[in-house]
Amino acid sequence: MVTLNSRYEGLKKWLLPMLAVLLAIIIGIYACTKELALNDPSVTTGYILICVMFGLFALRFRKRLSMIPIGRVAVWLQIHIGAGILAILVFWIHTGTIWPTGFIEQLLTLLVYLVTLSGILGHLLQKVYSRRATETGHEIIYERIPSAVSELRGAAEATVLECGRVTGSDTIGRYYVESLEWFFKRPRFTVYRLAGSQIGSQWVNQHEATASRYLSDSERPYLEKLVDLMDAKNVIDHQYVAQRAMKIWRWFHVPTSAALIVLSLWHFILIQVYAL
Repeated sequence: MVTLNSRYEGLKKWLLPMLAVLLAIIIGIYACTKELALNDPSVTTGYILICVMFGLFALRFRKRLSMIPIGRVAVWLQIHIGAGILAILVFWIHTGTIWPTGFIEQLLTLLVYLVTLSGILGHLLQKVYSRRATETGHEIIYERIPSAVSELRGAAEATVLECGRVTGSDTIGRYYVESLEWFFKRPRFTVYRLAGSQIGSQWVNQHEATASRYLSDSERPYLEKLVDLMDAKNVIDHQYVAQRAMKIWRWFHVPTSAALIVLSLWHFILIQVYAL
């Protein structure tokens, strides 16, 4: 039963892309038939293309209206992927070439390729980094990360001050200033975390082992508190890297999509004017 369900889910994921390819084949056959009859199919394919592009851009508004029950976002994402495949195939049918002539046409083509490639990259980023974000077992809103880091830093400094006051030793205090304060200031090891490295945890274990050698028995409980805070900081840093990667992708994909829509409308208007 589990195997059948997993196969069914896999087929569901491929259903819309396959339908998109099938629909593009039908449109391609229609365009070839019109050309054989010495008619220009570019007007019809142009209308189809601009409608599909508006449909793709509609996903942006679906995400903003997540509180309205108009279908799951996952379903809309599958529709978005299928429509994206259809858009690039219809675009090639419409232009009849991979790289057309004319400045406006070439600019449109460049935007189409940028949006398509960034869409593919974004889909991969969503799959990889959304999984990494949930693997930490703790999710935090991106905008709250700076305040969460600040709270951990405050708790670490309070632990160090309490250790000095209770034990009368400044060993942990000096070690914190020399080695650990850097870690608590902001998210660290960003590039390594992007690649999936566990260097943050390794860094914490190394510093725990190093500091423990110089501490008395009365100081070690405070080191354990600091290690717990550093572990919590590592979780937040993982969340920061995963969520920032997905946000940076949107900062590129959404503006280029909007620019493509605007330029496509301008191209459409020019065609209509010259057709009159």
